[in-house]
This record gives sequence, structure tokens and C-alpha cells, in this order.
Amino acid sequence: MQTILYVVIAIFLGFFMGYLTNYIFKFIPESWLQDYGVTEKDPNYRPSKRMTLVPHGLIAMLLCIAIYVCSAIFAKSFIDSANILRVVILVLIAPVLVLITMSDRLNRIIPDQFPIFIAVLGLLSIASDYIDGNIWFSSDAKWYVPLLNRLIAAIVGGGFLWLIGIISETFLGKEGMGAGDMKLLTAIGLLTGCYGMVVVIYAAVFSALIFAIPLMIRKQIRLKKEREIIKNSPNPTKTRRELELAKSRVHFADDPDYLAFGPFLALGAGVFLALEPFWFDKMITFIKVLGVYF
Repeated sequence: MQTILYVVIAIFLGFFMGYLTNYIFKFIPESWLQDYGVTEKDPNYRPSKRMTLVPHGLIAMLLCIAIYVCSAIFAKSFIDSANILRVVILVLIAPVLVLITMSDRLNRIIPDQFPIFIAVLGLLSIASDYIDGNIWFSSDAKWYVPLLNRLIAAIVGGGFLWLIGIISETFLGKEGMGAGDMKLLTAIGLLTGCYGMVVVIYAAVFSALIFAIPLMIRKQIRLKKEREIIKNSPNPTKTRRELELAKSRVHFADDPDYLAFGPFLALGAGVFLALEPFWFDKMITFIKVLGVYF
């Protein structure tokens, strides 16, 4: 009966928070949603896209409801044990993850303010580790272990994407990961810790692949059609230049071949935080076998 009450409250809270994100997004400063240093006078300036109630607001509501309902069911122990800081984090993280998803999906940018906010929640998590304890560590763990856990996760998370970016730029000659993704995963690492990062990265990469594969297929189909158009054109050179010129005029945020990774990182964070006790139960045996349960 108590769980049902939690779920009902979660649904109403998710509906409210989802609507609130749609309202907040309208008032985000334009500079937050533009690339660094871009102004209205720049040739590649494009006014930022904003959330609309349909479909973005509805999607935001569903995402918030999903996070809160999963938290009410799987993270119920945090509520029952009056772990106030963990509950506050769960309530506040949902709308931020939605705002990150929408800003990156619509404008290919993750405002620095969002990772900073998540990092602040990470500091609350550190405080919670020492006030209420951390289910990932025994009561005999050294005092510095929970802190080290989150700091290492933050460094490894940001470093992981930085390394991917360096490899992509060096060997492929194009940007692999944006600075926003690196900052976001650094903040998420501080919030989730090392064990949480395993779930976050796995969920983010796996879900991204589900969308990336159809995107790659669509790209190959489009390139094949372009080659046919050029081949059948009475002036192939002119046609090729026209197609290239049309592509150059497309704003980078509207690139049909681009897949924003920020939403998948946000998804991974939501999946871990809302189901943290569930993941603990599934992973604890393996963690003990590896000898990394402190």
C-alpha cells in the first residue's frame, strides 16, 4: 500500500516537473544555447530552438514520471530510511537531465550551468555518504574511500570522453566528443561514483547504438542517392558543388548525420540513480569476487 502511495506521488511530481522544465526552457538565456562566443552578428548564427508543449513538454513529463516512479519502486529504501539528501537528489536530478537532453537534442549544446548543477548534487552525495552511509561500502570502509570513489569516477569519466575525442581528431580528423559531453560525464561521475559509472557508460553506449545504426544506414542511403543525382546530371561537377554548398549552409546543430550523445549520458545517469539499490543487489556479488568491496 505504501509503495502505491509513493508511485501516485511520483506520477504527480513527474507531471509537474516535466511541465516545469518546458516552462524553464523558454527562459534559458540565448547565450547558454549557443556555441562559445557565437553572437547574432556571426555568419553561422542560428536562433536556438526552444521546447514546445507538444511534443517536447509531453516527452519531458514522461521522462520525469519514469525516473520518479522507478525511484519510488526501486529506491524505496532511501525514502523509508529517511535518507533526505538522496531523496532531494532524486527529485532535483530528473528535470536537469531532461533539460540537458532537450538542449543537446535541439541545439547540440550542453550549457555549462547544467553540469555545474549536477556537480553540486554530487557534493550533496558526498555529504550523504558521511551522514547516511553508502550502500556500496561496508561500515568498516576507511573514511576516505567514499570520497575517493566519487573523485576517481569524475576524473575517469571526463578523461574517457577526452581520450575518445583526441583519438577521433587525430585519426579521423573530426570532433569525436564535445567539451559539453566531457564536462557532463565528469559531473555525473562525481554524482554516481565508480560503480555507477559502469552502469551509466554501458546504458549510454548501448542505447546510443540503437539510434546510431539506423542513422548510419540512412546516411548511406542518402549518399547513394546523391551519387546517383551527380551521375545522372548533365553537369556532374556543377551538381556536386551545389550539393556541397547546400550542406555547408546547414547549421551544425541541424546536421542530419549528427547524433547528440548528451541525452544518452543523461539516460544512463537516470537509469542508475533511479534504480541504484537494484543495481547494487545485481552487482554486489561480482564486486566481492573482484575484491573491491571496501
